[in-house]
Amino acid sequence: MATTESKESQESKAAGAQARRRQGRVWISMLPFLWADSRVRLLVFIAMLGLVGSRLVSVVVPLLFARSVDAFGVNNPGHETVTALVALPLGLILAYGTARVMQVVLQELRDWTFAPVGQQAMREIALTCFRHMHNLSLRFHLERRTGALSRVIERGTKAIDFLLTFALFNIVPTLIEVLLVCGILWAFFSFWFAFVTFATITAYILFSLRATEWRLKFRRVMNEYDADANARSVDALLNYETVKYFNNEEYEAKRFEAKMKGYEGASVRSIQSLSVVNIGQSLIISVGLVILMVMAGLRVTEGTMTIGEFVLVNAYLLQLYAPLNFLGFVYREIRRCLTDMDDMFSLLEQNVEVKNVATPRPFQLDKPATIRFENVDFSYNPDRQILSNFNLEIPAGHRVAVVGPSGSGKSTLMRLLFRFYDVQGGRITIDGVDIREIDQLALRSSIGIVPQDTVLFNDSIGYNVHYGRPAASFAEVEQAAEAAQIGSFISSLPEGYETQVGERGLKLSGGEKQRVAIARMILKNPPILGFDEATSALDTATEREIQRALDDLSVNKTTLVIAHRLSTVVHSEKIVVLEGGSEVESGSHRELLSHNGLYATMWQRQLESVTEPAVSDGAASDPAVSDGAASDTAKA
Repeated sequence: MATTESKESQESKAAGAQARRRQGRVWISMLPFLWADSRVRLLVFIAMLGLVGSRLVSVVVPLLFARSVDAFGVNNPGHETVTALVALPLGLILAYGTARVMQVVLQELRDWTFAPVGQQAMREIALTCFRHMHNLSLRFHLERRTGALSRVIERGTKAIDFLLTFALFNIVPTLIEVLLVCGILWAFFSFWFAFVTFATITAYILFSLRATEWRLKFRRVMNEYDADANARSVDALLNYETVKYFNNEEYEAKRFEAKMKGYEGASVRSIQSLSVVNIGQSLIISVGLVILMVMAGLRVTEGTMTIGEFVLVNAYLLQLYAPLNFLGFVYREIRRCLTDMDDMFSLLEQNVEVKNVATPRPFQLDKPATIRFENVDFSYNPDRQILSNFNLEIPAGHRVAVVGPSGSGKSTLMRLLFRFYDVQGGRITIDGVDIREIDQLALRSSIGIVPQDTVLFNDSIGYNVHYGRPAASFAEVEQAAEAAQIGSFISSLPEGYETQVGERGLKLSGGEKQRVAIARMILKNPPILGFDEATSALDTATEREIQRALDDLSVNKTTLVIAHRLSTVVHSEKIVVLEGGSEVESGSHRELLSHNGLYATMWQRQLESVTEPAVSDGAASDPAVSDGAASDTAKA
């Protein structure tokens, strides 16, 4: 039992030491943003002058007040005029009032000059984190929950302002004032006055820190439940339609309630424990104050201390007590802020899986290029190989299609070409240049893709089309929409291009979303095109129109087509059939049918599905069927 407790104690100490190291790292990580340039350094210097000045004035104010009290008590021998009697205390009172005004002025000067520093640091840290999130690989974003991730960034950003304000302008000034007050009490009275004051403040601080550490465990539990509840709610709202499809509103509500109940319990314990802390703090200050008042009272009766000095001792301790009264709250919030910022800075430490080389090769395509997959090996997880020794060449200006069963690795080709991941073996080249030697921005600016799963921004249709090339004119946006067969639909809407599409584009149908994605890619107009099931959400008639637009768009462009519906690839110059991450056959549509292999089997299944009596949406008029496909199958 003792061994277990000892082990737990050692683990607790190790965890505490690690937490302190991580919190120290937060300060170190934040310093460059507070010392960015000469302007920022000047503002910080002025703010520090205001801070020190305000503390110096704050310890002078009680002295002036005490001298004013003593001045009113001067004995009047009878021959002085009333004006002479009032002159001395009036001057002290004016000085006292001036000092209080100067204390406020210096504090506001400190806040005035430091505000731009703090807000700039907050903006730059948030921007750095935002950019880093976009530099991380797709793997990271697929493994993290968006709700929890956004909560970490939000809490970390908000923590910066609080941390700077309270750590620099509350804790540090109070400690400076404590030392100044103790020095004055020692110099004016005796060592014991300074000692009792220092001992009282030290006991107060130690108790507050220990009590806050005790209460932090409730805060950590609250944060965990808060993050889980937020992630749960965001996930449920993003999947609103799925929740409705399965009547699981109550199920989701119960899951959310379970997290909120945990948060509620931890929150109640945190609030109740605060009462215990407040009582302890008040007790310590009261004991110290009583001891000082007794010592000062004895001196007054002995005639070695004036009434004003008696007031001075009381005023100093109460003046120190006011900011220290918030010490537990401030310390807890600072710890919370350090934890929140540590979580955010931990995101900045996430390894960027896909990196640019130190000196990227110059790359700018203004004409079609040849793409080669050379002996490519790739897996998302070590226990499941996706591509194995895969080879593929897409000649410049040609159109190559890749088909195969689900899970064969077709969509992975697009992700690798975009460098969302790096290959683990072999290489991918464009005109003989390994894409790992090309700057990622330059690479992606040369490639356009219509993804299988189209997700739109929660903005207008016009914005989503314009996103393909933000520098394009509105006329070009309209032309792209017309080419994607969605222009007339947009014009028929009451708000036209300003129509809001909703979260993830849910206000539009699947086909409408896909046509917006096609228009977006048409507007980008890159030399390399990728279609990943680009017409999968379209009806047969619209697909035929879109297919013609895509055919026109892909003229004199290097095009990679990923398809499940074989009708979209029958005119491709070359069709590669994937199975299990490897090429099993390739050739033209007619050649593959004549091989009577996997492609022929898939084709036959498609023919059977479109000719079944249950199909009534015009599938029998599929362009693949009307293009001699039946006779091809017969010949095969």
